[in-house]
Amino acid sequence: MVKIPPPGWLFIFVVTAGAISTLVPWRSIVDLRLVPLGVALFALGFVLPVWAFTLFQREGTEVNPTSDTNKKLVITGPYAITRNPMYLGLTTISLGLAFWIGSLPMFAVPILVFAVANWIHIPFEEAKMRRQFDVQFDDYTRKVRRWI
Repeated sequence: MVKIPPPGWLFIFVVTAGAISTLVPWRSIVDLRLVPLGVALFALGFVLPVWAFTLFQREGTEVNPTSDTNKKLVITGPYAITRNPMYLGLTTISLGLAFWIGSLPMFAVPILVFAVANWIHIPFEEAKMRRQFDVQFDDYTRKVRRWI
């Protein structure tokens, strides 16, 4: 499961929820659309990942979570607020999409994105960072929360 990056999982979950939404007339049962909130969360969700990606590029370290090693432990910028700004952003984007579209199956997407990130990708990455950066990474995890 780690081979598929979290944006790939987001895509898979959105397509699946969209397909289910077209098969069942969810809005006739319950309409959960809050378009302004959805658009705001969707747009806000891009801030942390773009900031984090730009910081990784500037620091010259790997963005690919399945890379063998990372050149540097980045703990500034959004990483001073959350250890996983890219995953937090993806989860926020998917929540925004759920409110924007408003179908019940779409609300499963942020839960699934969170679950895949929290219980599959993040433990894999944290184990790699712990092996590579040892005490420095442990100090960082004591200061900064996994999510927010």
